Amino acid sequence: MNIIHLIRERIFGIREKRISEDSTRAERGTFGEDLAADYCRRTLGYKLIVRNWRYKRDEVDIICRDGEVLVFVEVRARSENALVSGFHSVDRHKKEVLRRGYKNYLKQLHNPPKHFRFDIIDVAISNSGSGDVRHYANVPLFSKHYQAQKPLSYD
Repeated sequence: MNIIHLIRERIFGIREKRISEDSTRAERGTFGEDLAADYCRRTLGYKLIVRNWRYKRDEVDIICRDGEVLVFVEVRARSENALVSGFHSVDRHKKEVLRRGYKNYLKQLHNPPKHFRFDIIDVAISNSGSGDVRHYANVPLFSKHYQAQKPLSYD
């Protein structure tokens, strides 16, 4: 444990969250999402709307608000020794899947926001079980001219 974590724990009573070495892949994913959601709330000041939103085959890890901007967050939890970082693991195919999910979420809103963006949170999990959170804001996903469409009303 480094000196910053010791100071945080002693002065503020904040304990660093850890996961056991023999955890499953699903547990590590949940651990990463928990750290990411906590980071969004506490560090970035975002207001969490929903976690793990699903529609058919699509899933959005975290949806939150940064002021007036709707933020879709993809969380990637990886070992700190992974050959490919979580950020770089979001390839062209994964972006297509995410784009479809985000569009489906926007379609179901009665008043879709004017501004929205895509962020990636990469959680590097160390051998000791702690997580290092890295945030990448406003990752290109939508064309710059894309606008959310309001759902059709049948009045």
